[in-house]
Amino acid sequence: MKYYDPQTLSFLLSEVHHLEDLLKLDRYAAYDRPSIDLLLDAVKEFSDTALFPYIKEMDEQPSVFMDGKVKVHEQFGPILKKAGEMGLISASMDEENGGLQIPMLVVNALYFIMEAANNHVTGYLGLTSGAANVIVTFGSEELKQRYVPKMLEMQWGGTMCLTEPQAGSSLSDITSSAKPLDDGSYSIQGQKIFISASDHQFSDNFIHLVLARIEGAPAGTKGISLFVVPQYLVNDDGSKGAFNHADIVGEFVKLGQRGYCTNHLAFGDSGESIGYLLGEANKGLSYMFQLMNEARIATGRMGTGIASAAYHASLQYAKERPQGRKLQSSGKKDPNAEQTLIINHPDVKRMLLHQKAIVEGSLSLILQCSYYLDKQMTTEGEEKNTFHLLSEILNPIAKTYPSEAGKHAVDTGLQVLGGYGYMMDFILQQYLRDIRIISIYEGTTGIQSLDLLGRKISMEDGAALKLLAKEMETTIKAAMQKGELKNYAMELAENSKLIEASLAHLMPFALKGNHERYLADATIFMELFGTVVIGWQWLKMGIAALDQTEDAFKESKLHTLDYFYKYEMSKCKGLQKTICHDSEVTINMKAELF
Repeated sequence: MKYYDPQTLSFLLSEVHHLEDLLKLDRYAAYDRPSIDLLLDAVKEFSDTALFPYIKEMDEQPSVFMDGKVKVHEQFGPILKKAGEMGLISASMDEENGGLQIPMLVVNALYFIMEAANNHVTGYLGLTSGAANVIVTFGSEELKQRYVPKMLEMQWGGTMCLTEPQAGSSLSDITSSAKPLDDGSYSIQGQKIFISASDHQFSDNFIHLVLARIEGAPAGTKGISLFVVPQYLVNDDGSKGAFNHADIVGEFVKLGQRGYCTNHLAFGDSGESIGYLLGEANKGLSYMFQLMNEARIATGRMGTGIASAAYHASLQYAKERPQGRKLQSSGKKDPNAEQTLIINHPDVKRMLLHQKAIVEGSLSLILQCSYYLDKQMTTEGEEKNTFHLLSEILNPIAKTYPSEAGKHAVDTGLQVLGGYGYMMDFILQQYLRDIRIISIYEGTTGIQSLDLLGRKISMEDGAALKLLAKEMETTIKAAMQKGELKNYAMELAENSKLIEASLAHLMPFALKGNHERYLADATIFMELFGTVVIGWQWLKMGIAALDQTEDAFKESKLHTLDYFYKYEMSKCKGLQKTICHDSEVTINMKAELF
C-alpha cells in the first residue's frame, strides 16, 4: 500500500526548495541529483520491506518491561542494524566526525519516508543521532572518541534525559544532582521519566545525556549542567565495562506508538552512577537545546509522516468503496443506478482534500526549515544570522502545525472510512492513536506557542519576524505575476496583515508589563500564524506547479491550493477576532469556579 507520494516529494525537493542549488555548494559537493535519488530509492525500498509491513505488529506486540530490561519487537534487530549500515544515523554530520554530510533537506526527506512507513522506528535512530551530534559539538575529544563511533554504527543507542516526575516541562525545577568526584567525573543521582528508546535488546549500551545540578549550582535554568551517563561504563580499550547503575524501573504503557519504548530511569539508586560533564558547568540547557531544536522539527516531520500514511490509507479506501448514488439534475437519486465510489461524493472529496492540503503543506514547511538550516551551515556573517533567525521563528511552527493539523487530518481520514475506520481491522484507528502524542512530544503546543509569541516574535527587536515577512512578500510578488494565482497572493497578503493587527493589539500589554494578558491566547496566535505560514508554502507550491508538464499533477496541486485558501485561510479572520477580543475570561476564571 502507498504511504507517501514520491512524485510530490521530488517536486518539493527540486522545484519548491531548490535542492540542486544546495548541491552546488562546497559542503555538499560529494552529491548530485542522481546520487540523492539513489538514496531516496534505497530508503524507500528499506521502508517498503523492513518497516511498513511491521507497523501493525509493533502496535499489537508492544515493547514490554521484564526483569529490569525492555524488550521490543524482534524486527527492530534487523532494522537498527541496517540503519547503521546505511549511514542513517550519521547522515547530516560532518565527514570529519564520521558523517555523510548530506543536506538536511535530504535527511529530513529520508526520515519522512521512514516515518510514513512506520512511525515507531525513527525515534531510535534520531535520538541516537542527535545525542551523538551534541557530544561532537560540545564534548571533549576523549568523550567523542569513546562514545560517538559506536553510536553512529547503531551498536549503542543515545537518549535525552530531561523530564522528571515532579517537574514535567518545567526544567528550572529539576532536582537530579551531580556530586564531583576526585577523578573529575560526577556521581549522578535522580529520576527521569518519559525517556524514549532508553533500553532494548538490540543495543549493547545506551549513552544517556542527563540534565542535572552540580552541588552549589544556581537555582533555575542557570544552574543546569549536561552529563554523559552511559548505561555501562566503557573501558579504555573501548569494550563495555561494568553496569553504571542507570536502572530502567518501568515502561510506560501508551495509547499509541507502542513499539517505541518509553521508560522511567533511575540514576544512582542501586549503586553509584558515574557521569561525565559535557562542555562547561551550568550551560547544559543551552547545549541540550541543540538536540531539542532538532527534535522539534523531527517531531513535526513525524506527525507529517503519520498524516501522510493515513491520507493514503483513506484515499485507497475511498477509491474502492461503492456507496450511494450520485444526484441527478432533478436533485433526486435513481435507485436503479449503480452505486458510485465514495470518492465521487463532494463531501468525501472535501475530507480527502483536507488531508492532502495539511500533509503536503506540512511537508513543505519541514523542508523549508531544512533549507534554512542548510543555508545557515554554508554561509557566514550577516547572511548566516539571517538564516539562523528564519530557522528560529519557524521552529515552533514546524513542530506545532503538523502535530495539531495532522491530528485533525488523521481524524478526518478515519471519518472517510465511516464505521470501518473505528474498527481494529483498519489501520486508521492506529494512526489516530499514534499521532496523538506528537502535539505533546518535545514541548507541548502550549509551550511552543509561548515560545513563538513570547520569544521568537520579539527576538532581536523583531528581526526574525521581519525577515519572514520579507520571504513571504517575495513569494507574493512572484505569484502576482501569475494570473491564476493573483487572488491567492492578495489573500495571503491580507491574512499576513491579520498577524500585524494581532500583534498591534497584544504588544501594549507586554510593554505595560502585563505579560499574562499578552500571552493568554498564545495558542490562538500560533494557529493564526501557522495557517498563514502554510498558506505561504501552498502559494510557493502553486507557483512551481504552473511549470509542471504533467497536467494531472499540476491540476492536483492547484486544486489543493484552492481548497486550502477556501477552507483553511478563511479561518484567519475569526482567529484574529478572538485574539483581539476584550474578554479576559481565561485570566479571570478562578480555579474554584470550575
